[in-house]
Amino acid sequence: MTGHVTHSSAELVASMVAAFNQGDLIRVLALGESIVDSSDTDDTALLLLGLAQQSVGRPEAAVASFRKLTERQPGVPEYWNNLGIVARQTNDLETAEHALRTASTLAAGNAETLYNLGLLYTQQQRWLLARETLLQAVELAPDFLEARLQAAHACHFCSDTRGAEVMLEGAADWPPQQADQALILATMLSSLGYQATAFHTLAQAVMPEGPSRPSMESRFVALRASMYERGNQLESAEAELSKLPLAMLDTLPADQQDLRVSGLQVHASLAARLGDAEQAANLYEQLIGRGGDTHVLANAAFGLAAARTKQGRLEHAWHALDKAHAWQLEFAKDFVPDLLTEGSQPLEMLAHNVNRTQYDRWTALKAPRTHESPVFVVGFPRSGTTLLEQMLDAHPDFRSMDERAFIYELMKRMQLAGQTYPADLATLTQPQVNQLRDIYDDMVRRVVPDLSHHRLVDKNPLNMLCLPMIVRLYPEARIILCLRHPCDVLLSCFMQPFRSPAFMVLCSSLKRLAEGYVQSFEQWYRHVEVFAPRVLEWRYESVVSRFDDHVARLGQFLDLEDASPMARFAEHARAKGYISTPSYTQVTEGIHAKAVNRWHAYREHFEPVLPILRPMMERLGYHE
Repeated sequence: MTGHVTHSSAELVASMVAAFNQGDLIRVLALGESIVDSSDTDDTALLLLGLAQQSVGRPEAAVASFRKLTERQPGVPEYWNNLGIVARQTNDLETAEHALRTASTLAAGNAETLYNLGLLYTQQQRWLLARETLLQAVELAPDFLEARLQAAHACHFCSDTRGAEVMLEGAADWPPQQADQALILATMLSSLGYQATAFHTLAQAVMPEGPSRPSMESRFVALRASMYERGNQLESAEAELSKLPLAMLDTLPADQQDLRVSGLQVHASLAARLGDAEQAANLYEQLIGRGGDTHVLANAAFGLAAARTKQGRLEHAWHALDKAHAWQLEFAKDFVPDLLTEGSQPLEMLAHNVNRTQYDRWTALKAPRTHESPVFVVGFPRSGTTLLEQMLDAHPDFRSMDERAFIYELMKRMQLAGQTYPADLATLTQPQVNQLRDIYDDMVRRVVPDLSHHRLVDKNPLNMLCLPMIVRLYPEARIILCLRHPCDVLLSCFMQPFRSPAFMVLCSSLKRLAEGYVQSFEQWYRHVEVFAPRVLEWRYESVVSRFDDHVARLGQFLDLEDASPMARFAEHARAKGYISTPSYTQVTEGIHAKAVNRWHAYREHFEPVLPILRPMMERLGYHE
């Protein structure tokens, strides 16, 4: 407190403290009426008044009270923190940012203040800053669950899947969350493949009381329906969504438009899954017509393009794709602005090469044998890697772990240790290589705890650009390169709403895609010549036309006595439920030729990029 406290002001403070401790906020407000305009109000009284104003839903008044405190005591971080919190509630984001940045400077190392600043950045959709700030808060207070949740949310938006997984470790054992927090947590858990934990999070959520409860319950319905659809449980999705009919969405007030958007999204997705392309298209057009968040708009436009394609309205589909990519670039520019410049390289791994001379300097080290090594499934995205992964996972000898960037994570670990990838692969010692394998094994166990004696399937298409790391750690591993007609690959990539900002940029035009495709395979073949790994080429079109022959060939490559279980992959995929990649619907349908030569319908759009592709097409054995 500042200044001399008179007897009357001391009594006022004592009365306010007593009322506040008893939870009688109305009395605190009544007592505080006499000091609102006073210039010599005691700091404690002003603080209690501000807290009471905040608690009873009068944030504008609380801003004024806390602003006075910061003017009086500019060196007290708690006052700035309080001002930042209530200013954020009034949407005065400029004042909130100034206050919270000041608080974090004055109280360096305070996790609570950093958490509040991170929440502000999240509200502003400044996701990179939010991620950095919230991760700092978690580093200071690892058991601060709210900070872990929001840090995971920011990592999720920044496509830092590994960061989100680390933040959510042990989430199955977290206490019940407030409903709005439970929605965020369940959404992320579902996207990471932890479906059971996501449903459990929703089931035990603490629901609000009063008029806001029905709206929150409807948001839970929309998320559960989306999770069922994403897990290929269409009947359950329909049953859940019957609680949220379209007619109800049309009557929602303006303050519930988030619910309307999420409801339309899942209705559209389910209509598409059930074969009602017209209904899906209409719903996606409604979403686009509403405007708003570019991420939502882009996903709706991709959905509209898929629906129009099924209707045979190809030019309408292409027009929707152009819109989708324009919105994705708007989203991506906040994350990877440098990649939007001419000549930039979205596939950063293309810069990491090992030539024969460099490989000759590698020290000889002990390594796992073939059956102790993962089976790596690689290839440019949309080349049939998910289909092959599900075939392998259907065999009792194998376990897949969905798509994980664990090999990339090992490169980051090298960098943290002061090593350069790939140059320092040559000088790694046996203990260092063993440590990298242990890190990899630990990450795998967290995802596939029942791996036991099964062979791991590591499917990540662009691990084709990580061949030096794979060969260094697992030189005896079997690697399967998935191939598909390059034009079909490019078309499929162009039609997918990838989450990685860098891949959004790569897929923003057929020209960039064609260049990235060719450069990826050029690097692949250079490294194959250097390392001579054990590789099987798995050609999609040949598999479709002679499935049984290729299942047998795959079994021989992997030294299997009986390869027949792999033929039942579609049934296995339906039973498995969640599959993270865009192919989650196709792999449940079995083998068919519908995806072969789809690009012919869009040939006029491919004419400008065919000269880029032709040399590699010929090398891969494909023709126009």
